Amino acid sequence: MSLTRIHNFSISLDGFATGEPQSLEAPFGHAGERLHQWMMATRTWGEGGSTGVDNAFAERHGQGFGAEIMGANKFGPPGWHDDPDWTGWWGPNPPFHTPTFVLTHHARDPIEMEGGTTFHFLDAAPAEALETARAAADGKDVRIGGGATVVRDFLLAGLVDEMHVVQVPILLGRGVRLWDGLEGLDDTYEIEAVSSPSGVTHLSFTRKGVRSGQPAS
Repeated sequence: MSLTRIHNFSISLDGFATGEPQSLEAPFGHAGERLHQWMMATRTWGEGGSTGVDNAFAERHGQGFGAEIMGANKFGPPGWHDDPDWTGWWGPNPPFHTPTFVLTHHARDPIEMEGGTTFHFLDAAPAEALETARAAADGKDVRIGGGATVVRDFLLAGLVDEMHVVQVPILLGRGVRLWDGLEGLDDTYEIEAVSSPSGVTHLSFTRKGVRSGQPAS
């Protein structure tokens, strides 16, 4: 049964998944690359990287997915929809290798990239977007790729089966927070925490009932 999963989603100690202001030159605002240094230091993301607990979590990012959903702010900087030549941050061969659905109010024709990634642009609520992505995933899981607003929307809609959040030991003070409005989330999910020598903490959320094979509707 297809599950809806989130992986390698990094936040600061104060819950911010990105800094501000976001721009073409600074995709994560004043956070820079600090939220993702733990991941880029792993063998999964670079030759000669670490093979410990961080890598064990990082490598799951590409396992078992048949489609991805992301928000408009992950696909590009403010104003990207006014540039007909914009195809995302990732160059000609993005790391998704699946149909990828960008949630946006600005319609655009699909963009077929190298490596199996095709970007589709949807103006849809979370449940409708998930239904579309599941159909494209062909029985595999659907990854919710972010940013924080999209992740929060899918959590509020009760559509996330598994979530891997990485708490990075930095304080950002401003940006886009993940946890706002999610009081009581711990009543819905079983939560496990694993500390890493790198200083990050891996938090695994599994929706109660998923272990018995009942994904979110």
